[in-house]
Amino acid sequence: MTDLDISEVAHRAGVPASTLRFYEEKGLITPNGRRGLRRQYDPGVLERLALIALGRTAGFSLDEIARMIAPDGQPRIDRQMLRAKAEELDRTIRELGVLRDSLRHAAACPAPSHMECPTFRRILKAAVSGVVAVPRKPASGPP
Repeated sequence: MTDLDISEVAHRAGVPASTLRFYEEKGLITPNGRRGLRRQYDPGVLERLALIALGRTAGFSLDEIARMIAPDGQPRIDRQMLRAKAEELDRTIRELGVLRDSLRHAAACPAPSHMECPTFRRILKAAVSGVVAVPRKPASGPP
């Protein structure tokens, strides 16, 4: 199969060329060479980009994703890392469920003032104690 130009890879993967160059700097992908000034990639890069996108969607950092891709571009996925991420996602889902339910209560609360509502006051107390937490996604460069 013929190598793909950087613009073709960017188009097919749905990412800007700048993201491809960033991934290259991080060691996540490697061009086969250049045709003129344009990078050329093996068609297999699309599968690696799909793996990177899946990892990003699951909340893995680019450094974690880099450890899941062997130098030859083949996946070498740490199953324990996947189990740990699944547990983290379960915690996040529970936290978001509590947050969603709290917002729904606050929106429908019949009390004249939210501060007069015992349920809303319990929600505030839980928020101060960290029980109601909004998970934060770590920043690690372009998507």
